[in-house]
Amino acid sequence: MNGYGGRAAALAGRVWLGLAVGKIAADMAWHGMKAGPRGGVPWTVTAVQPATPHLLLDLARARDSFAELAAALPGVAVHYAVKANPHPRLLACLHAAGCRFEAASWAEVRAAIRAGAEPSTVLFTHPVKPADDIARAHKAGVWRFVADSDTELHKIARNAPEAAVLLRLDAGADGALGDQGKFGIPPGRAPQLARLARSLGLNPYGLAFHVGSQTMDPSAWDAPIRQCGQIMTVLTVDGIKLTMLDVGGGFPARYDSDPPPLASYAATINGAAARLPYPVQLACEPGRAIAAPAGTMIASVIGTAWRHGKLRVSLDTGAFHGLIEALESGRELRFPVAIPGTRDRTLVPCTLTGPSCDSQDTILDEVWLPTPRAGDRVLIGNAGAYTTCYSGRSAFNGYPAPSVRIRAA
Repeated sequence: MNGYGGRAAALAGRVWLGLAVGKIAADMAWHGMKAGPRGGVPWTVTAVQPATPHLLLDLARARDSFAELAAALPGVAVHYAVKANPHPRLLACLHAAGCRFEAASWAEVRAAIRAGAEPSTVLFTHPVKPADDIARAHKAGVWRFVADSDTELHKIARNAPEAAVLLRLDAGADGALGDQGKFGIPPGRAPQLARLARSLGLNPYGLAFHVGSQTMDPSAWDAPIRQCGQIMTVLTVDGIKLTMLDVGGGFPARYDSDPPPLASYAATINGAAARLPYPVQLACEPGRAIAAPAGTMIASVIGTAWRHGKLRVSLDTGAFHGLIEALESGRELRFPVAIPGTRDRTLVPCTLTGPSCDSQDTILDEVWLPTPRAGDRVLIGNAGAYTTCYSGRSAFNGYPAPSVRIRAA
């Protein structure tokens, strides 16, 4: 058997992929527009097929993914990371379902407010913010901000006096798409910054960390939470009692393999939190886990050619037109792919590339598909996060950015 990355991978819900090489014949089947929240791509598209490329965003799937997370993490306030996909209708749907929001810019704060969110519930968690963004958010009613330096604390004190601050720790992010050490302070420096925050008239409110995007190891949360407990103990000597622990995002979506069950993540987080020196409010910032399963990128084949024993399949969307995470992950982030209506074709190994005249514009290697042909519609699953809001607005090389089409909840 062969499949994504050279192995067969069963897809969750009512979505699955059968692959075979050599003497074994196989077919590809994708069933049901409403596969499980952590599944892959739908089997059918609507009879009237709009122009490609476009992202089909299923609001019900996003709502269901949020509900699944919230149910798995009772007692943890779920703040959707707006940056993952800030589409106004998606934000409005999540707000109506009871989701809160985490923002990294004034534009994202404003988008959350326009979706109906009460400003006081929004967490402004970018550790390095423009002064004007801080002032605008504070004026709108946002009162909790994240910092990871003394200069940021001074900036917050000037532009959001008496605000609450959470200190971002370096958790040694090790997810599939980690932060490369860009953010966070060594845990040992947190008490010093908490004392500085208090001296500046700010409220040293809590701690925050992020284990890295698409983290497949639930135990990754254990050590950072233990470190937070040690910091809390040290701060009690100074009369500082924290209120919140933000355990960040990193909850994975399904690509070519099943993530561990959410219950495993909840067990680690709740178990570690139970060992803290005193109770605190818990918050998390999922983005990918909510938005990714809701999106299917629908593209068209614009040409094919055999190269080095594989069929190069050029699509009208690619790394520079919505799927930049393929490059960021070294093409290890393996989106599930299907070509509807091709069960009678021979499976062949394919390399999926984008439309641009750039040799880096490659999405996936070693994808076994029913022989693609020019004009075929290609469905790329779990593409709702970090696509149209990321490189998906680019018209690089003269090729149009994907549009967004909404399937209402």
